Amino acid sequence: MEYKYLIVGGGMAADAAAEGIRSLDNQSVIGVISNENDPPYDRPPLTKGLWKGKDLESIWRNIKDKGVELHLSREAIQLDPEKHVVTDDGGVEYCYEKLLLATGGKPRRVSFTSEGILYYRYADDYRELRHLAETHSEFAVIGGGFIGSEIAAALAMNGKHVTILFPEVGIGGLQFPRDLSENLNEYYRQKGVEVLAGHLVTAIENEGEGWILHTDRDRDVKTGVILAGIGILPNTKLAEEAGLEVEDGIIVDQNLRTSHEDIYAAGDVARFYNSGLDRNLRVEHEDNALTMGKLAGKAMAGDEIHYDYLPYFYSDLFDLGYEAVGVLNPELEIISDWHEPYRKGVVYYLADGRVRGVLLWNVWGKVEDARRLIYEPGPFDEVNLKAYLA
Repeated sequence: MEYKYLIVGGGMAADAAAEGIRSLDNQSVIGVISNENDPPYDRPPLTKGLWKGKDLESIWRNIKDKGVELHLSREAIQLDPEKHVVTDDGGVEYCYEKLLLATGGKPRRVSFTSEGILYYRYADDYRELRHLAETHSEFAVIGGGFIGSEIAAALAMNGKHVTILFPEVGIGGLQFPRDLSENLNEYYRQKGVEVLAGHLVTAIENEGEGWILHTDRDRDVKTGVILAGIGILPNTKLAEEAGLEVEDGIIVDQNLRTSHEDIYAAGDVARFYNSGLDRNLRVEHEDNALTMGKLAGKAMAGDEIHYDYLPYFYSDLFDLGYEAVGVLNPELEIISDWHEPYRKGVVYYLADGRVRGVLLWNVWGKVEDARRLIYEPGPFDEVNLKAYLA
């Protein structure tokens, strides 16, 4: 099979790349190789809107309307950059002129035998969980980060008894300041979720039709279904074995090219430089996938681009919601400006007088202002940040 443009990966970045290509080239056929059974879809609704009544049919991104040949349920296992050939797990070879690696990430797994755990990430996982929710009432969620906190809230809102376990002091403990994180624990408990903060799951035991989770604090949790949302690892194997530059993601320049001139990367797997933060980033969120994917497609089609975008991300947790931009690291200097403590306000993350991240907690329409603030040289302190964005 021969393509002018070939995309490995079938997520949001791949669909956005096809859109970017089509904005400049309406004729050439685009090939997409994806190891999923489904065509590209919006991933955030899997832990948000689909549990609030949104229909599954609403998530599809209609990539076929962009003149794309889809090769689903195929794993790209070999890349020869010099011959411009990708080989899949069925032995099929795909020749290309320009290649985009939008291979995303694979779920991080627990360190022990994990039979019985649903690692929640894909549309197939949503279907399986919906089926399990018809016959089970007890659910355990491992992980208090983005996926774990969202799916725990979603299940609880659907009348399920949920226990969430994580080693940090509070929900979102790797991103939020300690006081906010611990307050979230209480908020979830008020919503009926059993929160076991500071508990590391060490083993899982099958018991009849259910499971028992053992923790490092000698606490056992009996449940019918176990889910894990403990982050992802960038899927770099194909790039690494092909000799491309890899470091916690596939390294790209500001044209979104990898270390080979005819190969680009975008989305969760790509690591890029941002001038506002003066550091390399790898961002695992929708805004980055869509923006970077579209520009990568344009670059493949011959456009001159310069990717220096600072993506934002967001989440919904019961009645709470937030948008954020930059680096959310609770070890940085924290300045909190609450209009209503832990319900509405802005949290600033600073280093050397500069704002490095902004958390907009139930504050809306301020992402662009927050993004501009990160590019400002400062210095900033509690006095001149007071009411800056709230």
